[in-house]
Amino acid sequence: MNKIYFYFILFLIYSFIGWFMEVCVTYPKNKKLVNRGFLLGPYCPIYGYSSIIMIFYLNHYKDNPLTVFLLAVVVCSFIEYIVSYIMEKMFNARWWDYSTRKFNINGRVCLTNAFFFGLLGCFLVYYANPFFESLLLKINTHTLNIISLILMIIFTTDFIASMYITFKLKSSITKIKKDNTEEFKEKIKEKIESKLLNQRIFKAYPKFKESIINKLEEYKEKIEK
Repeated sequence: MNKIYFYFILFLIYSFIGWFMEVCVTYPKNKKLVNRGFLLGPYCPIYGYSSIIMIFYLNHYKDNPLTVFLLAVVVCSFIEYIVSYIMEKMFNARWWDYSTRKFNINGRVCLTNAFFFGLLGCFLVYYANPFFESLLLKINTHTLNIISLILMIIFTTDFIASMYITFKLKSSITKIKKDNTEEFKEKIKEKIESKLLNQRIFKAYPKFKESIINKLEEYKEKIEK
């Protein structure tokens, strides 16, 4: 069995589970289902990356649940912080912000999330991953490789499309010039919210939309001065 294909399937499984949890957690607040995640499909890669890293790393400490819990807290919080930092630098906007929560670090990670990361890490190592691995091993190797390859193509296409859409949103802000008026500002807002895919990203990450609108306001204030 090709290990790359095998672990890619696991990556997608955990990415989907992460996406599903995000949808469930945000439902009470939004009162509707929101397609959470940076990508267009039903998956949150940050959960997939974290899970695969924990599978390789934390399995060495399975004899000590407390160690697994603490390392899961550290690993997942570190990944969340780094991803938040990189995405902010890439797109010049915040995608999530925990500044209003107690015991947060620069609004990128917080103690509440870290605690649940620890619990999820333990569940992954002791229950979820052994179950999914045994399930995948029951599938014909050739069939599993073909399924994985097809999903890999879909995922890669989704990733490229999502990056393109988000960078287009960023360029809508960076192209603003000094002679812009309030009327033109409104046209920019209409432009970035007009496309269906843009709206999906805004619904998934309201902080990202808020950052873009705030930057428009900042440009407006500079023009008026």
